[in-house]
Amino acid sequence: MDSLSNLLDGFGTALTPMNLVWVFVGALLGTAVGVLPGLGSAMAVALLLPVTFTLDPTAALIMFAGVYFGGLFGDSISGILMNTPGNSTAIAGTFEGHRMAKNGRAPQALATSAIASFIGGMIATTLVVFFAPTLAALATNFGPAEYLALAVFAFIATSAVVSDSALKGLTALLIGLTLAVIGIDGPSGASRFTFEVPALFDGIHIVVITVAMLALGEVIHIASKIGRPEDRSLIKSQGRPWLSKAEFREALPAWLRGTAFGVPFGVIPAGGAEVPSFLAYGTERRLDRKREKPMFGKGAIRGVAGPEAAGNSTAGTAMGALLALGLPTSATAAIMLAAFQQYGMQPGPLLFERSGDIVWALLASLFLAMIVLLILNLPFAPLWAQLLKIPKNYLYAGISVFAALGVYASSASIVDLIFMLGLGIVGFMMRRYEIPLAPVLIAVILGPLAEESLRRALAVSEGDPSILVSSGITIVLYALMVIAVVFSIVSKIRARKTADF
Repeated sequence: MDSLSNLLDGFGTALTPMNLVWVFVGALLGTAVGVLPGLGSAMAVALLLPVTFTLDPTAALIMFAGVYFGGLFGDSISGILMNTPGNSTAIAGTFEGHRMAKNGRAPQALATSAIASFIGGMIATTLVVFFAPTLAALATNFGPAEYLALAVFAFIATSAVVSDSALKGLTALLIGLTLAVIGIDGPSGASRFTFEVPALFDGIHIVVITVAMLALGEVIHIASKIGRPEDRSLIKSQGRPWLSKAEFREALPAWLRGTAFGVPFGVIPAGGAEVPSFLAYGTERRLDRKREKPMFGKGAIRGVAGPEAAGNSTAGTAMGALLALGLPTSATAAIMLAAFQQYGMQPGPLLFERSGDIVWALLASLFLAMIVLLILNLPFAPLWAQLLKIPKNYLYAGISVFAALGVYASSASIVDLIFMLGLGIVGFMMRRYEIPLAPVLIAVILGPLAEESLRRALAVSEGDPSILVSSGITIVLYALMVIAVVFSIVSKIRARKTADF
């Protein structure tokens, strides 16, 4: 009952006219960025992070709630209409979604995606409302050794799962940890990786890193491809933007199954919703084979419904893991953590006590954001698709200017713009050689926490390293880490064997 009363208080805050405007603006911007191929919710949050310094924490985080889910809503539009998913989380739903579009059922595919995202997000957020405070209460048992285990679990699990190569995943992790330790070390006063440059003594701001890696890196990557021939045609979406009763009954079981896949993966540092969305797609495909008239390969509505529901339910419970444990389980969640930190708030067990009014307003705004997004996407998805017609040179030049203005506005430092350019080139090279970005962002965010936790644990034990594995929680976390790595290795070996045949 406490959760319900707190949520009602949160709605009281979120339903003020100005905060409703911010929810709408966030949903609008998140969807607009998500529609564009290669961008997505992480890019939207990163671009908007510098320009929200003038907002109060409640308004800024409420706007980010709209951006958070809006990016996921938008990702699928380009995948269905152009066969070019806006983000990797939309790939699984694109297989059957684009076939539906080619068969003249683009509006129904877009409606299936929008309703799937709504159902998955609503169920996941409801679970977060009732279980996040309990999870936060349990997390008060965490000491420095447990937080170190949690950070290491996030590092290794993310690096192992999101990349086809463990070496590439660990390379990304190393880049992130290197960026995290730049600056003056507080306890010792030693300078690390500063090369005696005064501008580096305070480290590199998280805003500069996220905008450079996500936005500028993508811009340079796209610019390197401009001029090459592309076979991409935009399918027009004409007809009824809703589902018939038969189509709704067909999709409903897949929506629920997809949600069931996505909910647990939200609290696992697997880098995003790629794993559950493909699991949901594979399940629906296996079930389809048992039917009298298999539809997969011809535009199966369940092939859209399952993966899309899995993606948004993963995002919903990822927010719960972020709020209750301070654990970002995806690149977008890592940037959301940076948004909290810029307002002096540290997600984790004490967040519900110290900033309960803001947290419950944020949770309430997640429900409002999904309602707004459903209204924006069911009838207006074809209009969003028109953004795909913007010439790339104009579009990405505008993103570059906006990114530079945001970084400069946050610090008024020319040096930060130089760092942004350098890190943008690093982000481009990572894309060029298919090194994942999620481990970099999670390492940058959790690196300082891991270092501080290690120091505190060893200080308490007077240098005895056995304290790092002295509790049941640490043993369970390290065991889960090993299982995640083994599962990832086995899955990749099987995938390679299948590809050979």
